[in-house]
Amino acid sequence: MSHNPVTTEVPPVQRRGALHTLSILVNNEPGVLMRICQVFSRRGFNIDSLVVSEGRNPNFSRMTIGISGDSQGLNQIIMQVGKLIDVIHCFEHTSDNSVTKEMILIKIQCSPGDRSMALQISEHFNGKTVDLTPTSMIVMITGDSPKIDAAVGMFSQFNIIETVRTGKVVMARGEQPT
Repeated sequence: MSHNPVTTEVPPVQRRGALHTLSILVNNEPGVLMRICQVFSRRGFNIDSLVVSEGRNPNFSRMTIGISGDSQGLNQIIMQVGKLIDVIHCFEHTSDNSVTKEMILIKIQCSPGDRSMALQISEHFNGKTVDLTPTSMIVMITGDSPKIDAAVGMFSQFNIIETVRTGKVVMARGEQPT
């Protein structure tokens, strides 16, 4: 089997502090995201992922923000965000109290001779082929961050043309509100 080597090496992500996932319910108004981002910036937290979508009630939006930074300042950020006029509530979610998922699209260069191996990798990660050409394929995989990272690692034996990765989405377990 002939695999094309990865043409560019991607350096590992350098994070500043621990990873945290926040869920913020806000009024669906212009400018809310900007005001929330300013709170993170002023406190030295980097936003690693961001998902914003309208909720069941179109008057509200849910923001799921993946951040990295000093854990000691996290409570202060949660309190400051919670004080913003358009914020209904802001919670940190952990793997113990929530379900967190993300999705990735991986486009690889893949000859017909290598396709079987690529499909096996996709199947192993419960992926779905969403595009297939004679020389490439796009695979969609959903799961937690370590699963997504592992899939990218396995697909790196092919020439990865590009990846597009969503941010985290989170929902509180049981009867807890998100």
